[in-house]
Amino acid sequence: MKKLSFDDLNGKVCAITGGAGVIGKALVQGLVSVGVKVAILDINKEMADKMAAEIEKESGVKCIGVEANVLDKASLDKAKSEINEKIGKIDILINGAGGNHPSATTKQEQMESNKVSALEETFYGLQLEGFQKVFDLNFMGTLLPTLVLSKDMLEMGKGAILNISSMNSYKPLTKIPAYSAAKAAINNFTMWLSVHFAKTGIRVNAVAPGFFLTNQNRFLLIDEKTGEATARGKKIISNTPMGRYGEVEELQGTTLFLLSDVSKFITGVVIPVDGGYSAFGGV
Repeated sequence: MKKLSFDDLNGKVCAITGGAGVIGKALVQGLVSVGVKVAILDINKEMADKMAAEIEKESGVKCIGVEANVLDKASLDKAKSEINEKIGKIDILINGAGGNHPSATTKQEQMESNKVSALEETFYGLQLEGFQKVFDLNFMGTLLPTLVLSKDMLEMGKGAILNISSMNSYKPLTKIPAYSAAKAAINNFTMWLSVHFAKTGIRVNAVAPGFFLTNQNRFLLIDEKTGEATARGKKIISNTPMGRYGEVEELQGTTLFLLSDVSKFITGVVIPVDGGYSAFGGV
């Protein structure tokens, strides 16, 4: 009987965008634990280099930092050339760049028709430039890297792409319309591209994290002055059956599963990693 493992990932090359972030770091650590060579792509070259050096020293697996702007094709072309030169052809792509911003966030969860004076705190007060930036960072920041960094896979006739979605894609949270809309678009794009690539040997899937504390959402969930959970943070925990935030390392198992040949007949799926949030009706 064949023993199941992630051994097929050993020696492969993965490019991960947004790799110097909180979730990105955890995914990189999971990848190198099974022998994957990783290129950490991030707009912050210094952070990417520092993280790569630390992880390579700890794991003994090749890991490099690469400067890349996921909204700039020329930057991505340059990054691909650097990856190919330093660690080889790209077998795996993880589209991890993304995030939210206060400028694309409403202050009110719901409008009240008798409070016309507070329109600037509602949908009508959204900054269009901020909305566009958040949507582009998440959706176009997934599409553009895929256009550039999947070409090695096409030449080799095999590969795996993993997009990072969110539970917002299924049930949009109040206050964050741009982020929710972009993640919903990523789900749709994941399914579309999986069909488009199905006969090329390239699989396309996504993970949809529930609530994990990151640099992008901390301002919504933790009160800066007290360090305590905000009202919104308390609401999230009460609607997560496991009663806690996820730990970023808990995304590693699903990630490795979807990238490995153990799931080679799986493409076009989005798997929630959410502590039961998507299964809970609120009562």
